[in-house]
Amino acid sequence: MRTTITLDDDVAAAVDQRRREGDKGVSEVVNDLARKGLTVTEPRKAFVQRTHSVGLKVDVSNVAEAISWSEGDDWK
Repeated sequence: MRTTITLDDDVAAAVDQRRREGDKGVSEVVNDLARKGLTVTEPRKAFVQRTHSVGLKVDVSNVAEAISWSEGDDWK
């Protein structure tokens, strides 16, 4: 596919440097860099559940009882 793109000055300089070092054409260098960029994945951070102590302990094994305790007996 043939297309026209505009490279920022720093990117153009890096492409030109790699082109000279590897004795390759601009298209080949840009394709190589694009392929490398497309395969890079950001490492995922481990999920950490944050908790805060509110000084209140409620047994939630019986949900209806816990709601009744927090909302009052007329919660239904």
